[in-house]
Amino acid sequence: MSDTVQANAQALLTEVEKVTAVILPEPMAEVVPLEEASAPQAEEIRKRMAEVDLANTQSIISFGSAAQAELQVISQAMLQDVKNKDVGPAGDSLRKIVTTIRGFGADELDLRREASWWERLLGRAAPFAEFVAKYEEVQAQIDRITSELLTHEHTLLKDIKSLDILYEKTLTFYNELALYIAAGEAKLAETDSVTIPAKEAEVAAAPEADQVMKAQELRDLRAARDDLERRVHDLRLTRQVTMQSLPSIRLVQENDKSLVTKINSTLVNTVPLWETQLAQAVTIQRSKEAAQAVREANDLTNELLKSNAENLQQANKVVREEMERGVFDIETVKAANATLIATINESLAIADEGKARRARAEEELVKMEAELRDTLAAARARQITPAASA
Repeated sequence: MSDTVQANAQALLTEVEKVTAVILPEPMAEVVPLEEASAPQAEEIRKRMAEVDLANTQSIISFGSAAQAELQVISQAMLQDVKNKDVGPAGDSLRKIVTTIRGFGADELDLRREASWWERLLGRAAPFAEFVAKYEEVQAQIDRITSELLTHEHTLLKDIKSLDILYEKTLTFYNELALYIAAGEAKLAETDSVTIPAKEAEVAAAPEADQVMKAQELRDLRAARDDLERRVHDLRLTRQVTMQSLPSIRLVQENDKSLVTKINSTLVNTVPLWETQLAQAVTIQRSKEAAQAVREANDLTNELLKSNAENLQQANKVVREEMERGVFDIETVKAANATLIATINESLAIADEGKARRARAEEELVKMEAELRDTLAAARARQITPAASA
């Protein structure tokens, strides 16, 4: 929440307390008759009785209507103000800010939590940047909604003050109706007990030529009296309806007062607490990320130390083994000597075998040469013998 909104909400706290501390007066229960009224009330009743002219029908019809004029002005002004409002209900804003806070789930963006199957399927984690972006979005929504709440608070305070005025004017109208009803009833009693009997006596005493006219005046007087009685009855009904509207006004006003108190408490106390908790959530998340980074660095350091130790052990083993070896391995020398001996023996064996093969070859050559001589000699002897026979 911005500092301006919070300062304005704090400044309105005194006004809210003043408005909610107003106690509205209670209406009078019964109409006080002229005979039982106090001197000031009796004077007011007589003033209203003077407004009635039984010879003037319009005065009877309008009897008591003047009391409602100012009340109508106040009511119409309030209705016009309601028509001109372009803001939504304050309760919606309160629900909206609660929904916004509920929508910020730190657990959903916890880097240490186990990833959901959907995140594992997409191969997507919840980086700290998303957490901060979510926090900034919620913070912006809170700023906007708190500004709306402050506007609602101003509007409701204005409505409460207007309802105070409306209640006072309605109560004044209600009390005025009591005076008019008392005046009407007193006028009716006066008409029944004085005016009509006087007119009846006047009709009876009138000459025969004027009796018809006087009788018509008497009928008109009685008709006017009946009109006044009906008007007084209407005023009683109006007073009853007005009495019912008074608690309705108070109920609406009390609801507005409760809502103003809730809004102001939300702006002054609850929202800063929420923002503190959100800031703590971001700080905690940042601490978790830092701790994770430190843990990964420590793990890497331990892995490097372990790997270097193992590499050192292996390298030392190779180096020491090479250092302890001679120029030639005895096994290699023995193998080479055995190979050399085998080679010499193989060479001697091959030489002996070649010598034997050559000896056998010479014998074969001698044999083949003897066989060839014998064969040639036999062929020559065959050629000489036939010639001699011839």
